[in-house]
Amino acid sequence: MDTSLTEPLLTTKEVTTVKKYGIWSMLSFTWLNSLLSVGASRRVEISDIPEVPESETAEHASKLLEKSIRNQKSDVFSLPRAVFSCIWSSLLVNAFFAGTNTIASYIGPLLITHFVDYMTKKEDNNDYNHGLVLSLVFFIAKCIESLSQRQWCFGASRIGVRVRAAIVALVYKKSLRLKVGEGNGSIVTLIDVDTERLGDFFNHVHGVWLFPLQVSLALVILYWNLGVAPASAAFLSTVVVMVSNTPLANRQKKLQGKIMEAKDARINATSETLKNVRFLKFNSWEDVFVSKLLNLRKIEKSWLSRYLYTCSSVAFLFWASPALVSVITFGVCILVNTPLTSAAVLSALATFRILQEPIYNLPELISVIAQTRVSVTRLEDFLKEGDDQTKLFEDLGKSTPSDSLAIDLQIGEYSWDSEKIDAPTIRITEKLEVKKGWKVAICGSVGSGKSSLLCSMLGEIPRSSGCKISVFGSKAYVSQSSWIQTGTVRENILFGKDMNKGLYEDVLDACALNADLLTWPDADLCIVGERGINLSGGQKQRIQMARAIYSGRDVYFLDDPFSAVDAHTCGHLFKRCLTGMLSEKTVVYITHQLEFLSVADLVLVLKDGRIVQSGRYEDLMKDPNGELAGQMAAHRKSLEQVNPDNLGTDESRVSSPSTDVKLELTDKRSNLIQYDKLEKTNVEEVMRGRVTWNVYWTFITIAFGGALVPVILLCQILFQGLQMCSSYWITWATAEKGRVTTKTLMWYYILLSALSCVFILGRAVFLSTIAIETAHRMYLNMITSVFRAPVSFFDVTPSSRILSRSSTDQSTLDTDIPYRVAGLVFALIQLLSIILLMSQVAWQILPIFVAVIAISYWYQAYYIATARELARMVGTRKAPILHHFSESMTGCSTIRCFNQEDRFHTKILKLVNAYSRVTFHNTAAMEWLSLRINFLFNLAFFIVLIILVWLPRSAIDPSLSGLAATYGLNMNVLQAWIIWNLCNVENKMISVERILEYAKLPSEAPLIIEDNRPEPEWPNGGSIQFQDLKIRYSPDLPLVLKGITCTIPARVKVGVVGRTGSGKSTLIHAIFRVVEPTQGKIFIDGLDICHIGLKDLRMKLSVIPQDPTLFQGTVRENLDPLVEHSESEIWEVVNKCNKLAAIVRQDNRLLDAQVSEEGKNWSVGQRQLICLARALLQKRRILVLDEATASVDTETDNLIQKTIREDTSGCTVITVAHRIPTVIDYDLVMLLDQGKITEYDSPSELLKDSSSAFSKLVKDFQNRTSETMS
Repeated sequence: MDTSLTEPLLTTKEVTTVKKYGIWSMLSFTWLNSLLSVGASRRVEISDIPEVPESETAEHASKLLEKSIRNQKSDVFSLPRAVFSCIWSSLLVNAFFAGTNTIASYIGPLLITHFVDYMTKKEDNNDYNHGLVLSLVFFIAKCIESLSQRQWCFGASRIGVRVRAAIVALVYKKSLRLKVGEGNGSIVTLIDVDTERLGDFFNHVHGVWLFPLQVSLALVILYWNLGVAPASAAFLSTVVVMVSNTPLANRQKKLQGKIMEAKDARINATSETLKNVRFLKFNSWEDVFVSKLLNLRKIEKSWLSRYLYTCSSVAFLFWASPALVSVITFGVCILVNTPLTSAAVLSALATFRILQEPIYNLPELISVIAQTRVSVTRLEDFLKEGDDQTKLFEDLGKSTPSDSLAIDLQIGEYSWDSEKIDAPTIRITEKLEVKKGWKVAICGSVGSGKSSLLCSMLGEIPRSSGCKISVFGSKAYVSQSSWIQTGTVRENILFGKDMNKGLYEDVLDACALNADLLTWPDADLCIVGERGINLSGGQKQRIQMARAIYSGRDVYFLDDPFSAVDAHTCGHLFKRCLTGMLSEKTVVYITHQLEFLSVADLVLVLKDGRIVQSGRYEDLMKDPNGELAGQMAAHRKSLEQVNPDNLGTDESRVSSPSTDVKLELTDKRSNLIQYDKLEKTNVEEVMRGRVTWNVYWTFITIAFGGALVPVILLCQILFQGLQMCSSYWITWATAEKGRVTTKTLMWYYILLSALSCVFILGRAVFLSTIAIETAHRMYLNMITSVFRAPVSFFDVTPSSRILSRSSTDQSTLDTDIPYRVAGLVFALIQLLSIILLMSQVAWQILPIFVAVIAISYWYQAYYIATARELARMVGTRKAPILHHFSESMTGCSTIRCFNQEDRFHTKILKLVNAYSRVTFHNTAAMEWLSLRINFLFNLAFFIVLIILVWLPRSAIDPSLSGLAATYGLNMNVLQAWIIWNLCNVENKMISVERILEYAKLPSEAPLIIEDNRPEPEWPNGGSIQFQDLKIRYSPDLPLVLKGITCTIPARVKVGVVGRTGSGKSTLIHAIFRVVEPTQGKIFIDGLDICHIGLKDLRMKLSVIPQDPTLFQGTVRENLDPLVEHSESEIWEVVNKCNKLAAIVRQDNRLLDAQVSEEGKNWSVGQRQLICLARALLQKRRILVLDEATASVDTETDNLIQKTIREDTSGCTVITVAHRIPTVIDYDLVMLLDQGKITEYDSPSELLKDSSSAFSKLVKDFQNRTSETMS
């Protein structure tokens, strides 16, 4: 059975639930002790982490959300309302802790007046009990504040985990339902950015009602201490500061939307580039596409720069607001003759610092709300997308199962593009019925609509008018572009079904996979890479066919499954599968092998999206002017070329080349396992231990060599010093009446406050400058390194890993990490300044803080051992979710056809639970640490107050002691900020670590070697000489090519044939140096290609791959990606590919016609024609065709071959082909087997020897075609 989808992802089944613990365990997070103790003793593994509580599982959360959405009216769908209805009870509990925290935080400023009054009494016989009571109340209030804050933060994170899980599950389910979906890059952004942002929103949600509460409490305290006028002035100045933040918040909202748009474009382009990286490498275009990515990043960077500088303005207002509000408030006090006492002043200063939080949080809250609204809108739009389309698939009336019918084709129109209803893709003009057990063949020229007709039967194309097509019974689908999952070969074949050994073996034999199993490590348990990238096209197609047959369905839809395999295998598949194991099944198959039409019970001939002929083969052939007759005439003409009598010995052909091989084909396979390039997909390496200092050093110094770092630190130190000086000045000046004049008091206070604001502005601007440059440099290094990596890296590395670094990690680096690091350093400077201030009051305080800091460090070290691994697991558990999304979107048609949506949805739920599992415990661990260090500093503050109470009044400066107590009030918040940033820096720096890891990948050989550049006109002729060429893909793997020695003369056309795994693709890879020779040499026109740069080599070669590669853009951009040719040159080549010219002219936009992602709006055959035109436009001396005409009809193939013969007469052409007619008229044919050349001569010479392998191959082809066409 498909263990990758059915086995538990994580072995343990222990469930975390705080309900089974007591209240104290819940409040103090002691339920986490067992996990932390494991982390302290050894490296934490995923099996050590318990499962999340039931309420946080993706299954539970998604069911609740779906139920909530169903309860809404369809025309008023609101995602926020649906989410709220699922979490309202948890949100209320969380609101209780948030409110408690806010009220407790204002007790300190209220009590500071009493404490300062107590400290300034002159009597030596103070009432110590009163002082002790005040200290105890301070301590209790601080403990309540800490406990409630930790529960508030953890509760918000739990809600976020639940909402994230539900949204991801919902988006995935919706993605599988969409018939015409978005690009994978957009889906990645929805999951990677928007869903995360919605989950994080619950950390800020209570700010909406806490803000007025906080401001009200602050005004009450100010009124109590200063009176109505100063309190009103403080309120008005606070309003002014907040109002000034409003345009900044609006600007942040706008810029955030622009950043998301730019990020979407970049991620989409990155995703597309990664999918086609092999083709880009072959053409040495990776630097061009990297430049495109960098240009997209440049656009993103421009919006990011504006956003971060706007954030600098907000940060300046945040830090400057206490100074601004205090200057205005104290100024009003003087104007209205309100007496200022040190107690009132210090209480007011403490209040201003607390009031600073809502002032800052309001614009941040507005920004977060704005960002969340953007994300919610995007999610809502996606979830609502296709609703109209879904209606198009609803039955006009329930289809009644039929005893005799398998498919009922009704009159109707179908269109991929819903906006082009007037020009449907497929138009069915007459009713057709397919009986059970029939074989229905679909044929037609390139772009005639064959695949679209098949998709309309499957329900994949929206119906624009008419009646639906009914398919009675279960369905199986073999797509033209093979869809293979990452996993084992067996898992791909079973596709969720139980193992039936007898049936399984029969299927392997019928699909000609037994021979391949001998060449794969671990046979059918061998793991194939992403999209089956390390399988040949034929292997992928046969695995698809095996999957379909093993499924045991009623109706089979096969989209040209025979083109990707060689002639012998093609005949085997047709005989053993179509007329063998599927003999009693209903099969609809598209084919360009017209010899397969005669066995069909019904033949459908398409042209321009319409069925122009339908009936039995014999009946259709009676019409000499019919479309099928014309296609068969071209087909027979092609087959005539295979007749040895028609080959002759043309003097124009080259003489037989000399080789060092014996012209015999061994029938027995080597006992050695040929690994070829089939490698296991690498498990993502997870760094262990602490993030190294080298990572931090690189991060700090990558921007401007770190020159701005000391400037920023100096700004922070001066800001902190000046702020404390201003506070001390006004406290000292008001301690005794008449100590200084009011004018002197205010001028010095204003000067000190203004200077502190100047330095905080400098700090904010310089920090944003560093953040922008750091993000730019790291992205540049990473993306350059990734696309300079060898092709083997992409073969074994899922694109989701690279996308994860390019999206999640890069986003973290863009807007998070620099501010986390800076916030940590700034908070440390503040904390040390407060400790220094307190030590100035009484030296006894210093040892207390030394002890507290030592214990805090021990706690932090104890915690970080576990937290570090949890943070890394968070990163590695996110990539599989993105990978599963990307893979599912690519194969959604297959998943739907096999009714596998539930199974794949179950897997995403498990993946999300695995991610939630580490996220949940990562957050809980941070709160565990924060609570304990909170308590330590609260205890230290309590002891400090006790010391101040017990010390004689003559031994301390009352003003300084009052100031120390005031600043001490903020210590727990400051310490919490330090711990939070410290934990986040360590965790977030893992993103930097991951980016730097990909910035140091091993690269290919140099693109250009200046001392060994070939002449501009090289190669002149295009001769290729192989000298004892041996290739292996890895030092520990066997040879794939085993001593190839031969010469391909200049300007000849060579066909390369051989069974799967014989080394054909490896030979092509060696010419392009995708893999370097293990031994031997390759010369092109006498020049050793290993001595020149890759760009100089690959830019002189052209390739047309088996899987046609198109990029999102226009036809013009796909034909001429480097913009090297004029319009007339492009049209000249397009006209040579006459069918392409006709297709292009069908669209009024001509060369500017749009090409969607991966060219999905063009048929495979049309894409191949564009690839041919692109290769011809390059006009290079050596042209390689890797099964380039497999997906086109015979007539088009003949035209392509004619075009190649006429337009490449001065070129060397190497064609890897499965169709015998394709290479039968070539100058030379090379037959490979087990990495060796077994035959190499002209076709006519090889056919003279009836015992030659090539003769047997041709004879087999002739027998097969004569049997099927007779």
